[in-house]
Amino acid sequence: MKRLEERNMLRLFVYMMKQDDPKKCTSNRLSHLGLVKSVLRASWLPRSVVVLNPYAKDALYPGDRQLLIRGGLVAIDCSWEKAKEMFTKRIHGIQRRLPIVLAANPVNYGKAAKLTSAEAMAAALYIVGFKEEAEKLLGPFKWGPVFIALNKQPLEEYSSAENEEAIRIIEESYF
Repeated sequence: MKRLEERNMLRLFVYMMKQDDPKKCTSNRLSHLGLVKSVLRASWLPRSVVVLNPYAKDALYPGDRQLLIRGGLVAIDCSWEKAKEMFTKRIHGIQRRLPIVLAANPVNYGKAAKLTSAEAMAAALYIVGFKEEAEKLLGPFKWGPVFIALNKQPLEEYSSAENEEAIRIIEESYF
């Protein structure tokens, strides 16, 4: 499997909070495989990075593709119990929330928006048009292909949305 970094197309980061079991942490696996770069301090992230933040006002949509190419993408790897606290802290970058999708990981299967870092990053990549990269990011997980299959229709519609209003309409039609 080619590393995404080696293709010099996208810079993918995970800001590691080390709050979860390392053996179950999808970010640890992605980092170990060289598919993402682990970051231990927010100050190490590029200023123009797109931050996946479930509490952000603006939704990610296909028009954000150039932002990802220019600054990269970061997921914040933290415990769901501490998520609100973590995301209310100011992490520099362009804050975007994902449109609603369902989790496919064994812990939160079928729950709306309760994603692993790997699922969140893959959904973001898929929405902005990096579908092959999204599938490769999920490749190391048994449930990875299930995530795409489970969310295929909304992901396809999100990936063709012309603006954030269209994203909201699609979200409402599914969820």
